Amino acid sequence: MNRKLIKYTLRPLWVVFVLGVIGIPSVFLMVKNDAFGWFGSLPSLEALERPDPDLSSELMSADGVSLGKYFRKNRTPVTYEQLSPELVNTLLVTEDVRFKDHSGIDLKGLARAIIGKLTFSFQGGGSTLTMQLAENLFKTNTAEHGSLYRSRTLGQIITKLKEWIIAVQLEKSYTKEEILAMYLNTVEFGSNSYGIKVAAKTFFNKLPSQLNYSESAVLVGAINAPTRWSPVLNPENAHRKRTEVLWNLHKYGLIDKVRYDTLNRDSIQLNYRVENQNEGLATYFRTVAKNYLVRWARQNGYDLFDDGLKIYTTIDSRLQQYAEEAVAEHMDTLQHIFNEHWQGENPWIDNENKEIPEFLDDAIKRTEAYKNLRSRFGDQKDSVDYYLNKKKRMTVFSWGGEIDTVFSSYDSLNYYKRFLQAGFMSMDPRTGYIKAWVGGINHQYFKFDHVQQSRRQPGSTFKPIVYTAAIDNGYSPCFPVVDAPVSFSLPGQDPPTWVPQNSNGRFTGEVMTIRQAMAQSVNSITAFMMNRIGPSTVVDYAKRLGIESRLDAVPSLCLGAGGDVSIYEMVGAYSTFVNKGTYIKPYFISRIEDKNGNVIQQFVPDEQEAINEETAYLMLHMLKGVVEMGTGRALDYELKVDNEIGAKTGTTQNASDGWFIGVTKDLVSGAWVGGDDRSIRFRQWVLGQGGRTALPIWEGYMQRVYADETLGYEKGYFEKPTKPLRTVIDCERYEENTNPTDTVDYDVVDEDDFM
Repeated sequence: MNRKLIKYTLRPLWVVFVLGVIGIPSVFLMVKNDAFGWFGSLPSLEALERPDPDLSSELMSADGVSLGKYFRKNRTPVTYEQLSPELVNTLLVTEDVRFKDHSGIDLKGLARAIIGKLTFSFQGGGSTLTMQLAENLFKTNTAEHGSLYRSRTLGQIITKLKEWIIAVQLEKSYTKEEILAMYLNTVEFGSNSYGIKVAAKTFFNKLPSQLNYSESAVLVGAINAPTRWSPVLNPENAHRKRTEVLWNLHKYGLIDKVRYDTLNRDSIQLNYRVENQNEGLATYFRTVAKNYLVRWARQNGYDLFDDGLKIYTTIDSRLQQYAEEAVAEHMDTLQHIFNEHWQGENPWIDNENKEIPEFLDDAIKRTEAYKNLRSRFGDQKDSVDYYLNKKKRMTVFSWGGEIDTVFSSYDSLNYYKRFLQAGFMSMDPRTGYIKAWVGGINHQYFKFDHVQQSRRQPGSTFKPIVYTAAIDNGYSPCFPVVDAPVSFSLPGQDPPTWVPQNSNGRFTGEVMTIRQAMAQSVNSITAFMMNRIGPSTVVDYAKRLGIESRLDAVPSLCLGAGGDVSIYEMVGAYSTFVNKGTYIKPYFISRIEDKNGNVIQQFVPDEQEAINEETAYLMLHMLKGVVEMGTGRALDYELKVDNEIGAKTGTTQNASDGWFIGVTKDLVSGAWVGGDDRSIRFRQWVLGQGGRTALPIWEGYMQRVYADETLGYEKGYFEKPTKPLRTVIDCERYEENTNPTDTVDYDVVDEDDFM
């Protein structure tokens, strides 16, 4: 009887022993190797040793300031040393108090969780921080599943087994400090913040190393349910959760009762701001850079939005700030003048200053709202018109701040079409580094970039290119020409001839040098030089100076009416004069590093010899004349003291576009101002000229630059050529050796001679 009892008693014990020694390891082995396809795959050993969460790529300024990030999930990693002790303590007492004592699996916590499940008295989960990290990194709940997952209960058990296996491997591969930092880097905190660094910045505008117990309790409390415990969306819930986390700190002896009571009484002090592409510095530049970087990443096998790249730009955050301030300050004032000028009338007019009928009807057909409605309703015009005129609440831009209003799509279009736009770029002429880029007046409401994306007629800012071609072909800045009509023959056109008019509509008959003529922007004399050298020659020189936009080799090109160009191109062209004739294509990325700090690519300038050194210096001499005696005389006197400045204003025929490009020994910068549509402009040419609309932006920018001594930009003089000049620039000496009447030729030139 005793033997039978012993036999029957030992049999189940042997079964338990065999299952424990053989069965459980076998199950783990089967799960690990996905036996028979029942369990689904696990990450490889290499993936476990080098987990790769999606990481934001960061755009850095040349002076070390973060300009913004590109991400699908906004995440920037930190190391354990960058975490405050308060944050570490708060996390451990909340999520895994025995974290430092286990090897990935907490048997005590596991037993508590199982008993809680069986007795319906939940006392906390059995997942350790390492197991949670395994789920965060390798998505064990959503990864590839085997056939046994058809049973929900079996699927949950298998998922836990996978997390145990991964957790043990992680514990073998990393230190406790590394695991804890990795965990905080992978969790979501809400408000599009992934990882503790972004969360600390988003909710408190702090670094993780600066977080105190109260702030840490808010963030750690939100980990398991970021929306439910959000201090922004659900502040009462967040306060209750913080109380619970603070009590754990007291419970485990990290704060005393007095400290707990004090912290618990305090309200949650947020400094909340969600990162987005419409806020911060260089918003237009960041969008332009993104388009370039997406192509670069695709060509080089990277993902801009996941790979944690660090992109170092040539932008200087201080110069960028000054550029944005200068644009905003002037455009606010100019918009007020523009509104007063029109006094509520519609500013879209034709060449005869008459309002363009059905302007808004045509313009709305180019909007996304119209295209979406046409896609939805097809040819049902009544339905399309109904929704285009349907009022809805919206927030609109104004220079006095955002305005909440009720507008239809038509109302919105009518409102926004009345705004003047601007583009501004500044670069170092010797390196090609773009230092500041302002693509418009407000990126949130006006996405179109007016530095590189926009191309407009340059007006008289193109004249220096005409004179560059002339001087490089032997003409002196002292070459004399009479201010008189010049006629171009245009065979087959109506009318068959073209006579460029001066801006004031008069010809003086005076003899002036081409330097004086460029300074005063006399159209007839630029036309005369175009007659001499030919449109094709001018186009050739424009290409040498980096103008990549299409230019037509026609006589009107001498007045900037032969093609549309960008501020980006024009500033690059003018920089050639300061750089002794070498053109450097403006660029904005200096190097790119991977997430580990390894340099992936170092960018070098694309440069070419465009003109000789003497021609470049003579063009600086020509441009200085604009400031000394021409259309740039209005520049602030203090800017000109002990400082050589070259410049050129530009205004298109009907004042749709105002330009100003200024040149100093260290910076070349350009501004454009106008409406998004060329028909939106001042009635009078004089009000829309570049000296009024664009020059003040450059002036305001340079005033700020020179006032900031930390930047290192000082007033001074242009560097002279290494060799003595062969060309006479002392015009009195030039006249002694030249008979002006022998140099002036007013024959009509056929356009075909220069095509």
